Amino acid sequence: MTRVVFVTGSDTGVGKTVVTTLLTCQLRQQGCRVAALKPLCSGGRSDALALHAALGGALSLDEINPWHFRAPLAPALAARREHRRVLPAAVLAQVNQAQARFDVVLVEGAGGLLSPLGVGFNARDLIAKLRATPVVVVPNRLGAVNQALLVLAALPRAAARRAQVVLVTQSRPDASARSNAALLAEHLGRDRVHRLPRLRNPAQAASARRIAAGLLRQLFPCPGP
Repeated sequence: MTRVVFVTGSDTGVGKTVVTTLLTCQLRQQGCRVAALKPLCSGGRSDALALHAALGGALSLDEINPWHFRAPLAPALAARREHRRVLPAAVLAQVNQAQARFDVVLVEGAGGLLSPLGVGFNARDLIAKLRATPVVVVPNRLGAVNQALLVLAALPRAAARRAQVVLVTQSRPDASARSNAALLAEHLGRDRVHRLPRLRNPAQAASARRIAAGLLRQLFPCPGP
């Protein structure tokens, strides 16, 4: 069965695309047939373009990102301004089509976990319907532990047990950045918490590849994805 990983976060602009791109590149390097999807974008398609580049032409831009809206708002509101509607069944169908062609499907959400994506649904609803494994991306700064635990508490219980957390280093780390991972690991276990350094070219940096490889080992504990 094709495995689905859903990359969500505590907020918008926290590094979801960086993490999804890293995982995409690492899986391709391992010889895995991987799809990376960004079903909904608002305020531009830069995230989808990054995934398109990471996939090396395996999917077209419109296959990666079928729904895109001009206003930099929650996708549900941005769509409403354009008199458009996105139904959850349509997004699930997009992911299901990718599942028929690929070994692993990475789905990147828009905004935080509970940000409205379309008519009556958010990322949590998609995770539940897809039975996806969540990767929760949180900026590594003061408040990160609370934010990560809040997202995990909001996830469906089975998904929360599988979830991995990625703490993303900020351009100006504060004092808490040194201790957040250890404190979070007290609640979740060390294997479920990953620290991603701030990198100019994360898809190629050796340290980023090691982070991605370690994360994949936790996402896919059986031999090979």
